[in-house]
Amino acid sequence: MIYNCDLPCSFFLSLLSVLGSSVVFIQQPHDLVVVAGQPVTLPCSITGYHGMVLWVKDGLALGVNRDMSGYPRYDVIGDHSKGEYHLLIQRTELTDDGSFECQAIQAATRSRPARLTVLVPPDDPVIIGAPVVSLRAGDSLNLTCHADNAKPAASIIWIRNGEVLNGAAYTKTLLRDGRRESTVSTLHISASNIESGQQITCRASNKAAPNGKEATVTIDIQPDLGEKKPWLCQSGLFIFLLCFCLLWIIRWAKRGNMITDATGDTYEVLVDHSFFTEPVSCEVTNALGSTNISRNVDVYFGPRLAAEPHSLQVDRGSDAVFSCAWIGNPSLTIVWMKRGHGVVLSNENTLTLKGVRQEDAGKYVCRAVVPRVGVGEKEVTLTVNGPPTISSTQTQQALYGEKGQIKCFIRSTPPPDRIVSSIYPSNYLCIQWSNISEIFKSTFSGQIYLNHLWITGINYVLKYIKLKTVHLNFGNISQYYWFYCILIK
Repeated sequence: MIYNCDLPCSFFLSLLSVLGSSVVFIQQPHDLVVVAGQPVTLPCSITGYHGMVLWVKDGLALGVNRDMSGYPRYDVIGDHSKGEYHLLIQRTELTDDGSFECQAIQAATRSRPARLTVLVPPDDPVIIGAPVVSLRAGDSLNLTCHADNAKPAASIIWIRNGEVLNGAAYTKTLLRDGRRESTVSTLHISASNIESGQQITCRASNKAAPNGKEATVTIDIQPDLGEKKPWLCQSGLFIFLLCFCLLWIIRWAKRGNMITDATGDTYEVLVDHSFFTEPVSCEVTNALGSTNISRNVDVYFGPRLAAEPHSLQVDRGSDAVFSCAWIGNPSLTIVWMKRGHGVVLSNENTLTLKGVRQEDAGKYVCRAVVPRVGVGEKEVTLTVNGPPTISSTQTQQALYGEKGQIKCFIRSTPPPDRIVSSIYPSNYLCIQWSNISEIFKSTFSGQIYLNHLWITGINYVLKYIKLKTVHLNFGNISQYYWFYCILIK
């Protein structure tokens, strides 16, 4: 039976005398296997026949004689005068996979069917995580390799140091074209069977790639510094820090500075507050390079001053702002108070006093409390600039003919530039000084120490003494204040 190939009816009308003659296939197509991309030739030679020859694939006509215009990669070659109608397929593709026949239409005969199998090599295998897979010391290793788009499905083996590793699991997935497959292999290696620097190879092969394609991964074992959480300890205690790695050089550092006396995998140190903010790092170097892991030590320590507060001197009516900062672990509480008072003024790093008055002057305390660990405090002074105050007892006594002393007490912020003391009438005694830290002689051999007026050899009656402070610099304003002291015999 001849295939119905939808050719023009004229192809089948004249059978001539050929039907009675002897038509023999000298060469017939046979089963072939070819790798995609390579050329292939399906032979067909018919003796004693000079009619039309038709190539058919999977029941569909490809073309008559040499006419393969619908298939640019197909060509009919050979000497037609000798009955040669070989089918050449250039750069075979997966779509060429199928059954082929050569038919002598006018002789109503055909060749035996031939199966053309097109093989597809797998894509380059891929190891997840390659080229370097990092592990912590003591962890097991799981590797996954996949080789995709192969026909037939690729076989995968794992190789280490030239030896095949057993125990891998495999899965295959048929792709949507119904021809190609993808293969996934998973390999598990226990921690005791792994060494840093080892190379493990995934080799994928099939009939299209018998020598296989390879991918390689290098195992890098990182040092283990224990838990990821910070180490917890009390300030002033010794701790042991461990850095475990099989290979090779270990270096310890704190805040980036090398610790020269720590070279092994254990570092013993007396911790203080600095370990809370300055991480300890362990660097391990092997043939693949260096790996560095840092950890903080969760040190419990009492308050430590990070920013010291400063005393202030402000004008009356101005604002006074104090600042102090503490660090401590666990979290601390800050309290601002005035010395001698029980009122909390602030729980922040900053204390602000609005429009200060003279009575706001005094000592202020910034106190930090770390629960169950410790307390720290810092004292500052607030000085309020204002008018001076002068005080003296109304009556001061001295023995006639003896050394006498007159006292007046001056309190002033800022200090006065000049203080003048005078005794009325002026022809008895007049003493004056311009710097309260110096001593001056008087006309009556009296001595003045600061705000004390000494009179030697009293042999007259002093009716009264008039004291005054002059030229007080306060807010760029010069002010004068008068006070009186009375001396009675």
